[in-house]
This record gives sequence, C-alpha cells and structure tokens, in this order.
Amino acid sequence: MNRKKIYNPESNENVNDRKIFGGNPTGIFELNDIKYQWAYNLWEMMLNNTWFPKEVDMTRDVSDYKQITQMEKDAYDKALSQLIFMDSLQTNNIMDNINPYVTSPEINLILVRQAYEEALHSQSYAVMVDSISANSKEIYDLWRRDMMLKSKNDAIAGVYEELSKNPTEHNFVKACFANQILEGIYFYSGFAYIYTLARSGKMLGSAQMIRFIQRDEVTHLVLFQNLINSLRKERPDLFTEQLKSEVVAMFKEAVKLESDWGKYITGGQILGLTDAILEQYIQYLADDRLSSVGFPKLYNVTNPIKWVDDFSKFNDQKTNFFEGTVANYSKGSLSFDDDF
Repeated sequence: MNRKKIYNPESNENVNDRKIFGGNPTGIFELNDIKYQWAYNLWEMMLNNTWFPKEVDMTRDVSDYKQITQMEKDAYDKALSQLIFMDSLQTNNIMDNINPYVTSPEINLILVRQAYEEALHSQSYAVMVDSISANSKEIYDLWRRDMMLKSKNDAIAGVYEELSKNPTEHNFVKACFANQILEGIYFYSGFAYIYTLARSGKMLGSAQMIRFIQRDEVTHLVLFQNLINSLRKERPDLFTEQLKSEVVAMFKEAVKLESDWGKYITGGQILGLTDAILEQYIQYLADDRLSSVGFPKLYNVTNPIKWVDDFSKFNDQKTNFFEGTVANYSKGSLSFDDDF
C-alpha cells in the first residue's frame, strides 16, 4: 500500500471513483460531493457530541477516593492506567497508521476527529488522575510495573505494529478489525468497573467523565464497523478465508485478555461484577461486534449487566449510519441523582 499524497493536482478523480484506500485523491476536501454518506453523517454527530473535561466536576471524587477500600482504589488505578494507554495508542495509531492510507476525504475527516477525541480523552484521564492521586506519576507508570497490564498492552499494539512494519491491504483490513475490537471490547471492563462504583454512590464525577468518553467511543466503534462493511462491498476479494480465520482468532484472544483483565482488577471483590458476570459480558460484547460486521456469533450469550448499557446512555438516539441522517440529538445535561 502507498500513503496518499497530501497534494495531488494531477488527479482527475471524481466522487464515484473514490475508494477507502488505493484511490487517487486531489488532496482537496470536496465535501459537497460525498460517496460515503455514513461518514458525513457520523462527522455531524461527532461535532454535536463536542464536550470538554472541565465540564465535569471531580470535587466529590477527591473525598470519595479517600474513603473507598484499598481494593477499590487499586482497581480504579489499574482501570485508569489501562484506559490511558489505549487512548494514547489510538491517538497515534489513527493519525500515523490508519489515516495516511485512507483516500476518501469524508473518511479522512472523521478519522481526524476521532484522533482529536482520543487526545481529549487523554486530557480527561489527566484531570481524573490529578484529582484523586497524590502521585499521578504512579498511575502513569503502572504499565511499566504491572506485568499483567504490560502483557495486555503489548498484545493490543501487536496488530497495529504489524500494519506499521508491513503496510499491505491484508494488514490494513486486519487493523480495521483491531480498531473495532479496541473500541468495542477492550475499553469495557474498565468502564463497567467505574460505573459499578458510581452505582453504589462512589466516584460519581469519574463515572460522568467515562460516560462522555464512552459516547465518543461508540461513534469510533461505528466508524470502524462501517469502514469494514464498506470495504466488504468495495473489495470482497480481501475477505478471504485466511482473513476470516485471523479475525475470529483476534476476537477470541480479545475476549480472553479482557476477561482476564477484568477479573484481575476487580479481584472477585466488587459487588455486582463477579468473574462469571465479567466474562459473559465480554463474550456478549464480542458477539455483538462480530454480528455488526457480518460474522457469526461465537458465544451466544445474553448481556448479564444490562444496567451498564442503560447507565451509559445520554438519551434515545436512533441513526442509520449507512443511509440515514442523525436524528434528534441534544447534548443535554447529566444528573446522576436521576440515575441512582
């Protein structure tokens, strides 16, 4: 694969000739002509979702953190450290590893927006860490000392590094699935843990911050699901039996890694998040993500903690990202008194 030219005046590519990768774009964002309508719809939703970490009041969390048990503190720190890594990785991965090969301007647009949001999440975690920790460097350096965390990070980064070292069409498609897995599975045990604390009246500011972050991550998940489904229509030749086998293996590894991580950070001591519940929840997420990109389910389980999904929602929001338009979105305000 070749990186796209940032300025290509010799190109005569029209809108119908656009490709997700392998196209010949001019470098000019002609957004009055759109081939991938889902991408522009998603762009508008991402703009409507704009928020800033300073909107979240972390005052109460400062005292809450001092009152929660040592086990809860350790789990909170580990969950936060893992989230810090993933958003840091994604900021660089999207800009340096994925977007340079994408030749559709409307998709370039939403990838740039995603990278901005990942960077915003990094700032959000900094606010959380600075609010609750007497030694923020301890949390930021946890990945160096905690071998469980480091091994998970190494596994997540592996597929991205594969594309970086060997930018082939096959590896690009695999990286799209890796992004879907990261956005749709790897974040979720950490989110569930923080929501569980908030459900018992603790760390409400942190949960509110995560709620904002998760709303962004949902659009990132939709982005890569639509990218994969569009690629299947555009380049069915790439969806070989080898690719399908590798994707299934990636999902199975993700379920094991995230289930083991969730069990590790909670230590079986967090009410409402038993080891069995966590594992089933991650399996349910994997099935949902696989179904969305035309793969059969692997586990056929139900969601054991439906309250997490309800808790993370801001409002009812129905959108057909392939064909439709964004409907009835309003940012709204957050009141945790209503949620508990």
